[in-house]
Amino acid sequence: MSVKKQAKSFRAVKIFFLAWLFLSLFSLSEPILREKLTFALPVLDKITNNGEIKPLNPSNSEIEKIKTLPEPQKSHAPEPSTLLLLLGGVGGIMVRFARKRFEEFKRAADIILSVLGLFVLSPIIILSGFLIKLTSPGPVVYRQNRIGKKGRIFRIYKLRTMYQDAEKCSGAVWARENDPRITPVGRMLRKTHMDEIPQLLNVLKGEMSIVGPRPERPELVRDLKTVICDYEKRLQVKPGITGLAQVWHKYDETIQDVKKKIKYDLLYIRKMCLLADLRILASTVVVVLTGRGAR
Repeated sequence: MSVKKQAKSFRAVKIFFLAWLFLSLFSLSEPILREKLTFALPVLDKITNNGEIKPLNPSNSEIEKIKTLPEPQKSHAPEPSTLLLLLGGVGGIMVRFARKRFEEFKRAADIILSVLGLFVLSPIIILSGFLIKLTSPGPVVYRQNRIGKKGRIFRIYKLRTMYQDAEKCSGAVWARENDPRITPVGRMLRKTHMDEIPQLLNVLKGEMSIVGPRPERPELVRDLKTVICDYEKRLQVKPGITGLAQVWHKYDETIQDVKKKIKYDLLYIRKMCLLADLRILASTVVVVLTGRGAR
């Protein structure tokens, strides 16, 4: 966010707080003013009789009459308007605090979810590793260079779903429907997205987040940023295991698919918040259960 936008946001918050404080004080003082005016009305009527101002010298009978007026009913409950303003003010402060500390909240949630995920899904990881070793030679976990936040390169972890050295001749290309490079076990893992589980280790290391734009390989980033406008803007945040583009769009097959996904990634970066992450996680569960978008 630019300095000008930050200054405008601060002024808007300051004006809102001052207005809230003024209305709150006015609402709190309203019952007291009403009580004072109730006792003063008989005297004021005497003062402003027929438009003439008379000395404030009430008779003894008028004073006794004022003293015998019934006491106003005092309510210990706050005025509805005051309660509404107070709750609105507290809610606004909590929302602003959550937005300001969103990165800290997001990091804490990433650590908790990744630890729980690795613990709960460890039997699946062990079983998948056994099946991978049993059906094809090569390592169980596949490591590959990816581009992270601000262009940093890191090693991503995945359960191996292709035959060993599958890209030795073709180079970095997208997987396609019925790709012959994918093993039978790998096809099942991709269909259920279970091959992504080891990336929870990348989340624990701080290289990735649970929710964010998917990380891409350096050679593809080098080519795509020359043909797609604003492609590098998606590198402003940590990449994620799942993201808005993954739950709203299908698997990449063409440049047009990538362009559409970039729009979703940039939309997420502009609107990213705790509620958005929760909605994406809920949609991810649906995608995993249905196998939509897998290759």
